[in-house]
Amino acid sequence: MKKQTKTALIVVAVAAAAGFLGWQIIARIIQSSKTAGGPRGPAPVAVEIQSIERADIQNIGTFTGSLIPKSQFIISPKISGKLKKLYVNIGDRVKRGQIMAILDDEEYRQQLIQAEADLNVAQANLEETRSATEFAERELERVKQLHARGISADSELDSAKGAFSSQGARFKVAQAQVANRESAKKAAELRLSYTRIQAAWDEGAVTRVVGERFVDEGALLSVNSPMLSILEIEPLIAVIHVSDKDYFKLEVGQSAEITTAAVSGRKAIGRIARIAPLLQETSREARLEIEFSNPDEVFKPGMFIRARIEFGNQSAAVVVPVSSIVNRMDRQGIFLIDRETKTARFVPVVTGIISGDIAEILEPENLSGEVVVLGQHLLIPDSSVILSEEDGESPSSGEKSPPEKKSVSEKKRGDRP
Repeated sequence: MKKQTKTALIVVAVAAAAGFLGWQIIARIIQSSKTAGGPRGPAPVAVEIQSIERADIQNIGTFTGSLIPKSQFIISPKISGKLKKLYVNIGDRVKRGQIMAILDDEEYRQQLIQAEADLNVAQANLEETRSATEFAERELERVKQLHARGISADSELDSAKGAFSSQGARFKVAQAQVANRESAKKAAELRLSYTRIQAAWDEGAVTRVVGERFVDEGALLSVNSPMLSILEIEPLIAVIHVSDKDYFKLEVGQSAEITTAAVSGRKAIGRIARIAPLLQETSREARLEIEFSNPDEVFKPGMFIRARIEFGNQSAAVVVPVSSIVNRMDRQGIFLIDRETKTARFVPVVTGIISGDIAEILEPENLSGEVVVLGQHLLIPDSSVILSEEDGESPSSGEKSPPEKKSVSEKKRGDRP
């Protein structure tokens, strides 16, 4: 019994000692807080700043697409036959009306000879019926004179009239036969001319180029079977597709810069020639065609291209780095530096043109000062800040650097993109 009492007294003593020690620690913490001036706020944030500037800014859209020839057509035979001779190949220059190929024409020559013979027979028959008609006409006149004198009977006059009418009908038939044979001859001549295949177009450049060849000499061709592809590549057409967001920023005649990775260092300036009046339902994009000059023909159809189109521009606009723009309390804004209080003040802004790494500030107007470009994601409104050495303040002391060091830092800020 005495042993249990002794153990209980020891436990109570230990608890009392622990309580006294805890109270002493809390008292020292409270005293330390009072000595330091009360509770501490959030720690200052080290930031980097940049001056708000005025600059010319452009709103430029960048699109990708492909090149196509301004015009392209396939040369095909209008008649069937064996390809006897092909005069051009891929890459060859061709002129309007140039003979491209010749088909075997023996069959069509024979058809022309037959048509000419049929025409000769029809013409001979026409001459015969013409003579017969003239004779019937003279006979009718003779009978009329005799009938007027009472020498010829009425029946004889009727018979002469019938003969003349019948012969006149035969003459008309003969004339129709001649016209038919003349048409057949012209058709035969036309088919024969089709054996000489020409490149013909009405508008555009006088000289074009062979893009593809589909047949070889000796091939038996049917009507409209592809032989050659003819391209007009000066000028060229760049085809891009624009979304509904950019569609209403574009209009026919706008300038566009064309570049391609396939031809390093080369660019072409073109104009928007056509804009489709509809957007495809699947992609919500519209087709747009840019026409540009290609005098040395460096750009080729089928190349992948990049097109830059200027939507608008603003002179002497208030601009800040895009990296300085943050969202706080569901509002877009920037943190401006107050050097006197060493704090960052959050200012809501409305942006305009964004080009590369800079953004135009529309509201508030005539904004000036210094904006946080590094460390802004750690800030809250009216946060304390520590400026970097090159921004004119030592991280350790929080004091401004000497004037000569500030001028150097300003030069550095000006040299930044």
